[in-house]
Amino acid sequence: MIVLEVTQGLAAGRTFELQGELITLGRSSDNRVVLDDRHVSGAHARIVSGADGVILEDLRSTNGTSVTRRGERLELGAGRSALALQTGDVIELGSGDAVTRMVVKIPEEADDARVVSIRRLDEIEPAEAKIERDPSALSAMYAAQKRIGAANDLDEVLAEIADAVLALVPSSTHVTVVLRDDDQEPGAAPAAFVPVLTRVRSASGKGGPPAGPVPITRSVYRKVIKERAAVLAADAPIEVGQSESLMGASIRSTLAVPLWKGEEIIGVLQADNRSVPGMLNAGDLETLLVLAANASLAVANARLIKRLVLAEERLQKENSFLKGREERRRGGGGGAVDIIGNSDAMRKVIGQLDKVVDTRVTVLIEGETGTGKELIAAAVHYRSRRRDKLFVAQNCAALAESLLESELFGHKKGSFTGATEEKKGLFEIADGGTLFLDEITETPLSLQSKLLRALQEGEIRPVGATSPKHVNVRIVAATNRNLEDEVAKGRFREDLYYRLKVFPIRLPPLRERRDDISLLAAHFLERYADEIGKPCGGFSQQAMELMVAYDWPGNVRELQNEVQRIVIQLEPGAFGTPELLSPRIRQVEGLVARAGTPKGSLKEMMDAVEKFFLLEALRGHNNNKTNAAKSLGITREGLHKKLRQYGI
Repeated sequence: MIVLEVTQGLAAGRTFELQGELITLGRSSDNRVVLDDRHVSGAHARIVSGADGVILEDLRSTNGTSVTRRGERLELGAGRSALALQTGDVIELGSGDAVTRMVVKIPEEADDARVVSIRRLDEIEPAEAKIERDPSALSAMYAAQKRIGAANDLDEVLAEIADAVLALVPSSTHVTVVLRDDDQEPGAAPAAFVPVLTRVRSASGKGGPPAGPVPITRSVYRKVIKERAAVLAADAPIEVGQSESLMGASIRSTLAVPLWKGEEIIGVLQADNRSVPGMLNAGDLETLLVLAANASLAVANARLIKRLVLAEERLQKENSFLKGREERRRGGGGGAVDIIGNSDAMRKVIGQLDKVVDTRVTVLIEGETGTGKELIAAAVHYRSRRRDKLFVAQNCAALAESLLESELFGHKKGSFTGATEEKKGLFEIADGGTLFLDEITETPLSLQSKLLRALQEGEIRPVGATSPKHVNVRIVAATNRNLEDEVAKGRFREDLYYRLKVFPIRLPPLRERRDDISLLAAHFLERYADEIGKPCGGFSQQAMELMVAYDWPGNVRELQNEVQRIVIQLEPGAFGTPELLSPRIRQVEGLVARAGTPKGSLKEMMDAVEKFFLLEALRGHNNNKTNAAKSLGITREGLHKKLRQYGI
């Protein structure tokens, strides 16, 4: 038992009487000692009762931990992370005037268990040979170890070990398994050992859980840990001492052996006789040592598996969260509504997507800057059967040639200056998923041959590697240049061009899908209003007319930035009006007025504006439809279609 008497702080006057190997102190409610002072960290410090005494350890607290002993202040920090406590020490949590103080009292407990056998961990073989001479004991040991080996998780392993002790040691009535606290940071001192399971012999002779709390004595297993020894006390009250814990537990005889992994003690297996006539003897200790050899491995493996399962579950949750957030950010999700646009041009794009998503064909997305090529690439991935794998994007213009090769294909340790460790490339990271290569025309010619092999053979070779790796990656590339012109000028490999342009998708600029401007503007308005936490009424009719009439050379990205700027300027609940628009957009205001836009629905007004611009283009080019279509950024067939639509 450890007694902490708080003398300064919000809990001044309180006394905590605590038992157990691990006592945590802090402001969080899950601590054993909860202190509400603001200068106390959530997990501030802890006290560990181990074989080497009672140790105070700081848990990287914000305001520090120290101990005052006979007038000397001993601080815990980088130079001293832990300190052995003594009765009369004053623990101080905090610094300066903001300090919580508590006086430590450590009652003495008898700890003089008689060690009858001190063995190194590799000196168990004689006991095994002794068991081999007893066929019935050997059969029982084999059956017990088989059950332990068949257990699936840590709890089952511990229960099987405890029940095996009760079966192999008939004089035992209680079995306790003590394990080292593996939640401690590596290298933390001292290691805490905590009783995790107690099983008792039932009336039928088999092991089972206790009906209520079972008092245990810590002096025995502490002796095992400190001396690295097996302990047998045939007459426990005399040989161990008249300790309160021993007498309270009514232990008549006891034995304990270490559980180990290599040279490390990972736990203690303790068996007690509390009621049955006849004492535990040296033969029982030998039996327990043999069992501990197999039990140690089972416990170590079960703890490792448990950590791996927890780590895998945590990684799966993190992966699902990150992939979901990335999918939402990029607009993925599987429905046409995720791509904002109801114009004929965008419906055509969506129709092309639906045809190609579940094929392995390389997709080339062509379009001007800011049209949303990465969004379409993400839609190809998230609408396909590869959606559960990674979508990885890389702008080929963002890195130098040497760095781009390493980024895409990876490198081996020492393959070039600065390659201090092996690195996976994006092709390998995206294995099973989709790799989006933006601005593909910026890839150096020397690297294009490697890309071609990766596309044709599914093989990559990291920088400095001597053998290739096979990957299964769907490639989606994008460019805002004309690939045919790049090939003609010798800046892009012709064979790579044909490999990439298997299924091209042309993403129309915003000026060719004016019907979508109002939808996109409303979408971005709602998005940024939610982000900023400012309610917005929408756009006024005149402001929307100006945005529809503007050509948006920066396409959707320019519109997005414009709406974000408007939301920032708006008063809560107000409408976006023309004076909030950028000057370049307001320049078309006179043209809209000249178009004589009638009052009516938005579609009627937009039709009037579009008809005006068609006529202006034809007049400006003396009715030359080819030149007029070119100036409007549409095809000649598209111009004819619109002229027929408006009866021109």
